[in-house]
Amino acid sequence: MSLSPFKRIAALMLALVSAPAFSAEITDSAGRKVEIDAPAKRVIVGEARQIHVIAALKNDTTFDTIVGWRDDVITKDPDSYQAYLERFPQIAKLPKFGYLPQGDFSLEQAISLSPDVITLNLEVEKTAKESGFEEKAAAAGIKVVYVDFRLNPDKNSENSIRNLGVIFGAEKKAEEFIAYRRDQIALVTDKLAATKDLKRPNVFIERAPGISGENTCCRTFGPVNFGAMVEQAGGHNIAADVIKTTFGDLNPEQLLVANPEHVIVTGSNWAAESDINQFVPVGRGADMAIARERLAKLMTRTPFTELEAVKKGNAHAVWHQFYGAPYEFVPIQQFAKWFHPELFADLDPEKNFDEFHKKFLPVSYKPGYFVSLEKGSN
Repeated sequence: MSLSPFKRIAALMLALVSAPAFSAEITDSAGRKVEIDAPAKRVIVGEARQIHVIAALKNDTTFDTIVGWRDDVITKDPDSYQAYLERFPQIAKLPKFGYLPQGDFSLEQAISLSPDVITLNLEVEKTAKESGFEEKAAAAGIKVVYVDFRLNPDKNSENSIRNLGVIFGAEKKAEEFIAYRRDQIALVTDKLAATKDLKRPNVFIERAPGISGENTCCRTFGPVNFGAMVEQAGGHNIAADVIKTTFGDLNPEQLLVANPEHVIVTGSNWAAESDINQFVPVGRGADMAIARERLAKLMTRTPFTELEAVKKGNAHAVWHQFYGAPYEFVPIQQFAKWFHPELFADLDPEKNFDEFHKKFLPVSYKPGYFVSLEKGSN
C-alpha cells in the first residue's frame, strides 16, 4: 500500500533530519589536512572573536552547535559581546576557556563537553603542538582546526571562512560572504588602480596605545594586517619599510624623521583589562566625544606633537578588532576617504557596514568604529 502524499513528505523530512554528516577533508591555516564529519554537531570556538565570522555564516542559528568558547570577546570586545548577548541570552551560560599560550585553556574541560571540533587561531599553533594539546585532543577524537584572520589575512582569510563554512554547514553563505567582501574592497582598489599619478600619503598606524604600561610609542604593523589595509586604501605604511613581520616597533626618532601625513591608532573598549585606561574606546555604539578626547590626549605624547599629521588634524582612530575579523573592507574604505577625500567623496563606509549587518548578521548596526581629531584641534 502506497504512502499518502502527507506521509511521503513526512518521511522525506525525517530522512533529511537524520541524514548522517558527510566526511570532508579541509586544509587549515597551518597547512594541515583535517578530515571532519561535516557539519560538526558540537564545536568549541577557541577564540570567541571568531564569532564575527560564524555569525555572518549562520545568522539566527549562530550558536546552535557551539558548546563552549574562549572568554576573549567578553574582555576585549565587550560591546560586540553585549550585542550578541541581547540577541542570544543563552550565551551567558556557555562554558568559557582561557588562552592556550597562557595555560588557561583546560583540555579536560573541553573533552567533557564532547566536541567534534575545536577551532583555534593560528598564532597558538606552536603552543598547541609543544604542550601536547593537539595530540591529546586527537586521542579524544576531537579535530583541531586552525583559522587565521590576523597573522597573514591576505593568504588565509578566505580559506578560513570556507573552512568555518564546512564546519558549520554554511558553505553557500561562506561563498556569499567572500564575494561580498571582495566586491567591497574593489570599490577602493579598482578606483585607485584607474587613477593616474596616484600620490600615496605616508601613514603611521599605532597598535593599541593607551591600553597598558607606560603608554609609550610606537608599536605598529608590518606589511600585513592593518599595514596591508593602509596600502590597499592608497596610503604608504611607513613601518613596512623597516618591519617585515606582522607586528613590530618603530622608535620615536624614526617616526619623527618619517613625519607621516596621517596617523592612525587602533582602539577598542578595553576597560575590563586596561591598567591605565587611556585607549581610544571606538567600536559598536561608542561615545564619539570620549573617543575624540582620548585620541587628542594620545597625540600629546612624544613625538606626536611635532608631526604634521597631528598639527593638521589628520589623526584618527580605528576599531582594533578589525585586525582579527575579515571585515577589513570597512577600514579600507574609511582609510581611503581619509587619504583621498576627493577621490572617494561618494564612498560611504558607514552605510556599507550597515548594509553588511542587514545582509549577514543577526545583530543590528550601531556606528562608532572610527573617529578623527577636529581639524585644527592640536
